[in-house]
Amino acid sequence: MNAASSAQERIRDAAVRLFAERGVASVNVRELAQAAGVARGTIYNNVDSPEEIFSDVAARLANEMHERVVLSFDLIDDPAHRLSNGVRFFARRAHEEPHWGRFILRFAFSNASLQGMWAGPPARDLKTGLDTGRYNFAPSQLTAVISMVAGAGLSAMFLVTEGHKSWREAGSDSAELLLSALGVPKAQAHDIAHRPLPPLPELK
Repeated sequence: MNAASSAQERIRDAAVRLFAERGVASVNVRELAQAAGVARGTIYNNVDSPEEIFSDVAARLANEMHERVVLSFDLIDDPAHRLSNGVRFFARRAHEEPHWGRFILRFAFSNASLQGMWAGPPARDLKTGLDTGRYNFAPSQLTAVISMVAGAGLSAMFLVTEGHKSWREAGSDSAELLLSALGVPKAQAHDIAHRPLPPLPELK
């Protein structure tokens, strides 16, 4: 990684921490530079304002998590297993990277990029589950089901970041309840939600 790329990564990491803690409007360039360990001029060389870097960070976080979760599904065909793992990946990452989790929780419903996290691969898997008979809900309810999945995933993250439950408990409970609500038999839903969770693949 060259010096410019390294500075950009430090700026983005600092931005995630500050935005998660204080919101976008409360962060200025001086504070962002100090948190990133770079000069203010370096900030201006990369972005025009904290608002611009917020948009960039939100889009990157959404796309990156999408790609990593999808990579993990290479050997998993069952939509129910994929949904369970996806929810638990979010819960586990909220535990491993608390600032990431708090950023997602704070802006998930107000930023278009983060809202889109639930409209891509998760929506396709839900439709596949419906079309193959794995799930039982009316086609007209797909949008409501996507919202339910998003809410369950965010609720699991909240329980983790606030220390109410471990990521394993929060992730598995949310996944099991979701699968049961979608028509998966209770015993199967419990089994799928408690299977070993593989590492989240890194992007190359």
